[in-house]
Amino acid sequence: MLLSLTNAPRDYAWGSDSLLAGLEGRTPTGAPEAEVWFGDHPGDPADVAGGGTLDQVTGGTLPYLLKLLAAGRPLSIQVHPTIAQARAGWERESELAADDPQRNYRDDNHKPELIVALSERFESLSGLRPVDETLALLGLLDESEGVVQLRDRLGAGDDSLRDTIGWLLGGGANAAVDDIISAVVAASVRGDGDTGEWGTTLRAIASVAENYPGDPGVVVALLMNHVVLRRGEAVFLRAGLLHAYLSGLGVEIMAASDNVLRGGLTPKRIDVPELLAILDATPGEVPVLRPHGDGGVTAYPVPVPDFALTRIELDGTPVALDVSGPTMVLATDGQVAVASADGERIDVVVGAAAFASADEDTLSVSGVGEVFIASPGR
Repeated sequence: MLLSLTNAPRDYAWGSDSLLAGLEGRTPTGAPEAEVWFGDHPGDPADVAGGGTLDQVTGGTLPYLLKLLAAGRPLSIQVHPTIAQARAGWERESELAADDPQRNYRDDNHKPELIVALSERFESLSGLRPVDETLALLGLLDESEGVVQLRDRLGAGDDSLRDTIGWLLGGGANAAVDDIISAVVAASVRGDGDTGEWGTTLRAIASVAENYPGDPGVVVALLMNHVVLRRGEAVFLRAGLLHAYLSGLGVEIMAASDNVLRGGLTPKRIDVPELLAILDATPGEVPVLRPHGDGGVTAYPVPVPDFALTRIELDGTPVALDVSGPTMVLATDGQVAVASADGERIDVVVGAAAFASADEDTLSVSGVGEVFIASPGR
């Protein structure tokens, strides 16, 4: 069975007022458009052509959620739990109402994520930078009491990153935060001759500060890897990894969960002890997954069984796919169609998706353009 899926963009404040409209070739609405969900998540199940929603077809059993994501300003810094942490947190909070603002865990699942850039430039913060590199970056800032405090804390022990994040978000570092942000903004306007390889990072953090003045998350962002993706490049965000998207358009796929612990750049509640409990404070680069493969087909390998994602650039020659489990075909460029083994065919417009039920084991995609194939992992 093949179904056509659409959904209305979600109007989160950080959404872009032009990226989704540009992708779909329509006039912008003037309002922020942040995400389009293709899944059966109860928060916003996809609409099925002809009536109804996808959860009525699947019973809410999809292990993944596929999205278009358009960031016009930075998202909150956040981290997601492992399955074990999610189950324990869900059990601890079992007596809280589903909409209780004190609730951290909305379900008992983990939420690993993969983001693939659709725009020519997609900026993110992904993981914590090694301390020695951050100390080198701090060396470019004007000496101030806040900068000195931050440098001293980072050099204070084996778990200094976790301890420093706790200090920044705990409410007692506001004066230091203001000091550090001022120093970052001042450094960001210097030429690259003064700031060298750190110039792009400093300008990115200064832009974050402009969007979230005085927010301690700005200094948390200063501790993170600034990652710039080009179109078709991706990063996988494992459980415990601190991250935030800054700007750009992408295709995102994740395990079907809504468990988020926030670490700044948000007016929403931040549970600092719980954030620190699930944070993986191990520093290091997050690998960028780059387009590769034969015939315009790129797979993005991930170490989780919840989902798999493949990008296909179509040149007019049909591509046959062996599929296993409920599968989606999301169109992101051109004119494309999806057909099943029994000849059923759906034209998929850009910004919409086709859904193939689990009884389909072979699909054919045709046309000229670009599609993303989402399915359960293997």
